[in-house]
Amino acid sequence: MATKKYTVTLPEELAEEIRSEVGPGAFSAYVTHAIERQREQDRLGELVAWMEEEHGPVSEAELAAAESERREIERWFDEHEAQAAGREAA
Repeated sequence: MATKKYTVTLPEELAEEIRSEVGPGAFSAYVTHAIERQREQDRLGELVAWMEEEHGPVSEAELAAAESERREIERWFDEHEAQAAGREAA
């Protein structure tokens, strides 16, 4: 991907904190990644708004069911990772 230099203004304390964590050579990559993540979040927000416009808001029952399913999937992965770690240790 082609790159181009831009000038942006950041709070000094924030910029220095990031620079000290990632080093001066990785600062641009860090900022690029942060902007990419924000764009993903913006697009997800647009999708949610469109879906709610088309189908109405998500109900509390639907949210609870989705959260329950998420927890179940998380448990499944945790169990399988523990089993795999046990096989590797044996």
